Amino acid sequence: MKTTRRTLLLAAPELVLGAGELRCEVAIVGASVGGCAAALAALRNGRRVILTEETAWIGGQLTSQAVPPDEHPWIEQFGATESYRAYRRGVREHYRRHYPLTAEARRRAQLNPGDGSVSRLAHEPRVSLAVLEQMLAPYASGGQLTVLRQHRPMKADVAGDKVRAVTLRSASGREVTIEASYFLDGTEQGDLLPLTRTEYVTGFESRKQTGELHAPEKPQPANQQAFTVCFAVDYLPGEDHTIDRPDEYAFWRDYVPRMRPPWPGKLLSWSMSNPQTLQERAVTFDPAAERNPAGLLNLFIYRRIANRRNFAPGTYASDISLVNWPQNDYWLGNLTEVSAEEAARHLERGKQLSLSLLYWMQTEAPRLDGGQGWKGLRLRGDITGTEDGLAMYPYIRESRRVEAEFTVVEEHVGTEARMKATGLKREEVTAQAFPDSVGVGSYRIDLHPSSGGDNYIDVSSLPFQIPLGALIPKRMENLLPACKNLGVTHITNGCYRLHPVEWNIGEAAGALAAHAILTGRTPRQIRNQAKLLGDFQAMLAAQGVEIAWPRLLPR
Repeated sequence: MKTTRRTLLLAAPELVLGAGELRCEVAIVGASVGGCAAALAALRNGRRVILTEETAWIGGQLTSQAVPPDEHPWIEQFGATESYRAYRRGVREHYRRHYPLTAEARRRAQLNPGDGSVSRLAHEPRVSLAVLEQMLAPYASGGQLTVLRQHRPMKADVAGDKVRAVTLRSASGREVTIEASYFLDGTEQGDLLPLTRTEYVTGFESRKQTGELHAPEKPQPANQQAFTVCFAVDYLPGEDHTIDRPDEYAFWRDYVPRMRPPWPGKLLSWSMSNPQTLQERAVTFDPAAERNPAGLLNLFIYRRIANRRNFAPGTYASDISLVNWPQNDYWLGNLTEVSAEEAARHLERGKQLSLSLLYWMQTEAPRLDGGQGWKGLRLRGDITGTEDGLAMYPYIRESRRVEAEFTVVEEHVGTEARMKATGLKREEVTAQAFPDSVGVGSYRIDLHPSSGGDNYIDVSSLPFQIPLGALIPKRMENLLPACKNLGVTHITNGCYRLHPVEWNIGEAAGALAAHAILTGRTPRQIRNQAKLLGDFQAMLAAQGVEIAWPRLLPR
C-alpha cells in the first residue's frame, strides 16, 4: 500500500516533522488555557489537530504563568462548560490519587489544596499540567493530535482573506511549516494577528470609538495593563534563603508609582491602592499564619497553593504561596507593539521587580513583631519548573484583540453602564443577552494599573454571555481567536480574561472550526444564518457548553 502524507501524520507525526512540513485540519498556535480547550473541542469532534506552544509547558495561565484559577462565586454549581468541570475534577482527583491527603481533606468534596483566599481551587501548576496532558493523551496516542512544545510562530503565508500556512521555529532553531484548514490563535498576546495581517487593536480605545462609560476622550493604543512575573515561595524559619541582591533592587526599593489617581507611597510596601475605591489599603504578610487576621488580607494566604495542613505530617515543610500581587505588577512598558529588544528589556525589568520584591521581603520588609524581613522565605523554582525560580512566562492580562464582527463593550456587561443604558435599577438589571451566545462568564471588570499611568479601573459587571460574533474577524475567513484576543475592548477585556471564560472562548473556537469543516460552511455563515447558528448552539449544548445563565441568580 502506498504511504501518503496523511497516513504518516496519523501514524507517526515525527516522520512528517523531518521534512519541515506538517498538515492538519485545525492548527492551534499557542497552548494557553483557551488553546488547550480549543484543541479538546476540535479533537472530540473528530478533527486532526496540531497544537503548538512557545514554552515547555502547555496550559498558559494555569501552568507556565503559575496563576491559580480566578473564578466566579457559582463555579461549583453552574456557569462553566462540562470540559472545564472535568479539568477541575481532574485536579482534585490528582491530589486524591497521588498525594497523602489527611482524612478530612480527602473527604472534602470541594477540596482546595492550598486554601488560597482568592480561589476555590488553588493548587500547584504542575498538577494542572498533568491534568491537561492527561486530557489530551488519548488523542496524542491515537495520532489525532500532534503537540509541538517550545515552538514560536515566526511568519505566515496568507492569500487574500485566508491563512495558508504558519511557520514556527523551535528552541533549537529548526523551522516547521504547518498547513491547515483553520488556524486558531491561542497565544497569550495575539501573535498570529500581525503575522497574518489580521486587523486588530491594542490598548485603550476612546469613548468616541466605543461609547464606553469609563473610556478616555482620546485613543491610547500603547496604554496596556501591567504584566506580572509570578513566583512561588515557602518559608523555613531559622534558615537563610536570601537570594543575591538583584541588580535593580535600589530602583525598585525606592520606586513610587506615578498614577492617576495617585498610588499611596512606595510600590514595595504593605500598602497599596484599593482597586475599587482607589483609597489606601493596608495589607499584611505573615508566612507562618494559618488564616487572615481580622480585617486584613495576609498576602501569603491570598494565593497559597499548598496548605500543609491538608496533607499528612511531613509531606510539606511549609505552606507554599504564589506571588502575584500589585507589588510585582510591571507597568513601565509593554511586551507588544514594540521592538523585540524593547520587549526583552521590559520582560527582564519585570523579572527584576519580582526578584527585588522577594529580596525586600527577605531583608527589609516590616514585620508585625517589629522586626525586618523573613530570611527563611525560599524561592521555589522547582514549583515553576525554571532555573531562575520565576514563572516560565509572564502573566499576560491584555492581548492584541481582533477587530471582530461584533465587539463587546462596557454597556453590554458593566453594571453601572447597563443601568444607564436600560434605566433599570441595580437589582433588576442584567447583562446584554446575545442571540449568538456560545458560552457564559462572570468576573468584575478588573483592570490593573497600566503602562499609560492609570491606576486600577475596577468596576462591577454582570454575569455575561460570550457572543459568537466576537470570535469571527471582520475579514479573515479561517483564522479564529481562541483566548483573550477576541472582540472585546480594553475595558471588557477586564472581565473576559479569566480562566473559565478563556477556556469557554477556546472551546467555542475549537468547536466552531470543527463544525465549519464538518458542514462545509464558514464561521461567518454559521453565525449569520439562523438555522446554522441554531444547529451549532445545539451542538455546543449537547457537549456541555452553557450558553445562558439561570434566570434568577443569587444577588
